[in-house]
Amino acid sequence: MTQLKPILTHLDAIPSTPGKFKPDKSSPYSLYRLRFHPTLFPRFTLWSFLFICFIVLFFFFSSPTNPTTGNIRRSLKNTGSPPVSLGPNWERRVRASARPRSKTGFTVLVTGAGGFVGTHVSLALKRRGDGVLGLDNFNHYYDIGLKKARSDLLERSGIMIVEGDINDAVLLKKLFDVVAFTHVMHMAAQAGVRYAMQNPGSYVHSNIAGFVSLLEACKMANPQPSIVWASSSSVYGLNSKVPFSEKDRTDQPASLYAATKKAGEEIAHTYNHIHGLSITGLRFFTVYGPWGRPDMAYFFFTRDILRGKEIKIFETSDHGSVARDFTYVDDVVKGCLAALDTAKKSTGSGGKKKGAAQLRIYNLGNTKPVPVGRLVSILEKLLKVKAIKKVLPMPRNGDVPFTHANISLANKELGYKPTTDLEVGLKKFVKWYVNYYGSKKKSAW
Repeated sequence: MTQLKPILTHLDAIPSTPGKFKPDKSSPYSLYRLRFHPTLFPRFTLWSFLFICFIVLFFFFSSPTNPTTGNIRRSLKNTGSPPVSLGPNWERRVRASARPRSKTGFTVLVTGAGGFVGTHVSLALKRRGDGVLGLDNFNHYYDIGLKKARSDLLERSGIMIVEGDINDAVLLKKLFDVVAFTHVMHMAAQAGVRYAMQNPGSYVHSNIAGFVSLLEACKMANPQPSIVWASSSSVYGLNSKVPFSEKDRTDQPASLYAATKKAGEEIAHTYNHIHGLSITGLRFFTVYGPWGRPDMAYFFFTRDILRGKEIKIFETSDHGSVARDFTYVDDVVKGCLAALDTAKKSTGSGGKKKGAAQLRIYNLGNTKPVPVGRLVSILEKLLKVKAIKKVLPMPRNGDVPFTHANISLANKELGYKPTTDLEVGLKKFVKWYVNYYGSKKKSAW
């Protein structure tokens, strides 16, 4: 904490993305009347044993809070059909949040709105006059407090977030019944490459089953919305051709996360082909910036450098540098909005395709790969603290040695052109980080 103020003083004032049960005594079964008679004791023991078993089974089969899904407090408490109405006030709030300021504005459902990119996209849409409704299950993959802080930021901007899971078909149907969404910005996913080795089921649940649940709701909506969703540069996997182009092969994923994102692209093709959904996939390349994810290197490097803790820098098997195409979040948001603006209408009705529908995929990167060592050097300069570094061989955890985006297609068709240099972007991130963790004195610090 003592190092925060000096950091703040030397950072310039740069505009950044916004931040911040008694037994009944009359009963013949009262406990005080119970006598441990020799003929009663075995019976009492048996029933006690059965009661304890019941309690254990109850807690075992009830929905637990776990690191993957958390304790999902759904906005719809039942899963029957038809869904129970939450009342006119709830519906009014949902409609008000999703109502655009102009007749030409979009009505957008943003899934994963409490996430990093989802928050930034939601704010950008609201600022330009679109109606936005968020959906997020606030899982515990990383600091729930950070997600809640993002949610509070959205609420202050007039954006309501419905807390629920995209696999909840009843909830999705209710939302589409209340609001006629013109577009869906699907940012919800189980992120991270390494965590897949600990909890593979979470990736199948969110990135595959969840995506299918959402597409099912979209296909039955009337009208069907246009869909823009977050794929990942990880689909390029073991591809060694650089820079990565949308035409390159993506059939050699290096991680389960990558495999689920690749599966998502094939699932998108199927729903487009059969049901006429207009779908655009965006392959993000290492997005960073304010309100970022704590599991990303630039984030935990900043934390550990300030704590005086050792940071691990990986190198390839031949002692080469690991490099990433770091892309600032504001640039990615511009690409997301451009994809939304150029998305054509879906052609289906009642789940049936009426004509050919748009299907696209784009890289959204910075097309300037930076060695991780260079990233650390910039952070040392901004933090005015020397990092304690340990160089290690890259583990076999699904990470790839480099990423490099070919963005010519996105530039041509979306007008996508990233403009934020890594040092400028990291300066904005560090300023946010120091303000957020310094002023709030978060336990994560």
